[in-house]
Amino acid sequence: MRPGTDQQEAPGTLYVVATPIGNLEDITLRALRILKEVALIASEDTRHTRKLLTHYDIHTRLVSYFKGQEARKAAGIIAALLAGQDVALVSDAGTPAIADPGTILVQKAREEGIRVVPVPGPSALAAGLSIAGFEGPVLFAGFLPAKSGQRRVLLESLASQNHHLLFYEAPHRILKSLEDCRAVLGERRVFLGRELTKLHEESLVGGLSEMLALLSGRPAVKGEFVVLIEGGGAPPALPADSVVEKLRWHREQGDSLKSAVQAVKDELGLPRSAVYSQALALWGKGKHAA
Repeated sequence: MRPGTDQQEAPGTLYVVATPIGNLEDITLRALRILKEVALIASEDTRHTRKLLTHYDIHTRLVSYFKGQEARKAAGIIAALLAGQDVALVSDAGTPAIADPGTILVQKAREEGIRVVPVPGPSALAAGLSIAGFEGPVLFAGFLPAKSGQRRVLLESLASQNHHLLFYEAPHRILKSLEDCRAVLGERRVFLGRELTKLHEESLVGGLSEMLALLSGRPAVKGEFVVLIEGGGAPPALPADSVVEKLRWHREQGDSLKSAVQAVKDELGLPRSAVYSQALALWGKGKHAA
């Protein structure tokens, strides 16, 4: 309420602001203006954001808003918005809520009737896609699961997709992720964008085996990756009778579902997902994982 009146303060606006993924010159003029004008900046890492603000002589107050504490942190930010303050939401790099914190705050703002405005700009997704040279529809998976088993389950579900698969990956997981991609998806063409827009920017295109050999030969793998893997096309026609017959033979020999699937996959040169689905029916396990 404004002093001396019965009029309630109108809520502020939540601006979702994209910031540079590496090169500080990539920030937009509009983003700079918004960051100067708002009352508060909600930041994934205040230390990281302060470097950007210092570079552009911006002195707006910072509060932290990071993964794992989003729901708790959102309450104070929503209170500021309801009190009439404009707030800018930023992540460490790129666009908030795209494989970065932000979704919970945006949801809560919408629930409160607060205006949410995008301030678009740098994006690792768009940057990688623009220079990969892969034509056709793309599925964006964010960061793949950190555990190999969960990662393979997700890849299994996407194996027969005609769409290209785009995801982000950390340097300490890139080799294991590419190995899982090759094991589940087979040999495919892949684009790797490393440290995009930064000093040691690198973009590579080749087969999965070629990229694995290249990265494995380096003393260390550094930098965040954008990975784009070529779509699989239409799934091949399956010799169903032959698959079931071979699976049944392995089952009679006492082989596990997992080992039988691997053996038949290798023998017939079929996608693991196709063999696995028939093995589940034969073993009577429904949707349980091997």
